[in-house]
Amino acid sequence: MTLSAPDPGLVDKLVVANRILYGRGVVDGFGHVSARHDKSPGHFLLARNLAPGLVRRDDIMVFDLDAVALDGAGRRVYLERFIHGEIYRARPDVQAIVHSHSPSVIPFGVTRYPLRPVFHASGFLGEGAALFEIREVAADTDMLISTGALGAALARTLGSRSAVLMRGHGSTIVGVSLEQVVYRAIYAEVNAKLQIQAISLGEVTYLNEQEAAYAASANDTQLARNWELWQREIGPVE
Repeated sequence: MTLSAPDPGLVDKLVVANRILYGRGVVDGFGHVSARHDKSPGHFLLARNLAPGLVRRDDIMVFDLDAVALDGAGRRVYLERFIHGEIYRARPDVQAIVHSHSPSVIPFGVTRYPLRPVFHASGFLGEGAALFEIREVAADTDMLISTGALGAALARTLGSRSAVLMRGHGSTIVGVSLEQVVYRAIYAEVNAKLQIQAISLGEVTYLNEQEAAYAASANDTQLARNWELWQREIGPVE
């Protein structure tokens, strides 16, 4: 059976997501964002091996859940595409994924200090971020999720949460839309920076579980505000 082409609007939105994340400093030359195929839940969209800030429409490729490119045509692919395939396989609710080396988040993965919501915009962290320790599933490695087995282990650690920290590497954030996952990736970085600042001042009062849940629900109704602003900042897609 021939796979239908993804909605061009989804492709454009994925390009925008790449550019926004770069513009906001969540990704640099490394990192990637994907979206589940709108016409086939068993496939996802991800750019070819390219810096996110340079991604254009023609760079978006289709992959199956084994992270095999359907339209590779000899193009290089991301080494860590397995992050996306295995999380989509494990989490039918997830429609978009961001993997980044967001600098303020990394310290929480290496100190085992919990990343917790310090303000309303990061309510999605109320359930806490999972922590993936690659040494528990593999011998000494280059820290990359470069096989399906490592991707599946990461997905198991993520569980039902919205974020997983990766010790000595970065983090992976999931969401039900590109707008939501981009928001979460940006505000995970903002929250991490604020949390580090707050810890240096003394005892921190975090949002409790119910406050975080209420805040996350309210924020999800306002995603279009930031998306419109961020999209305007980056200009038209190509």
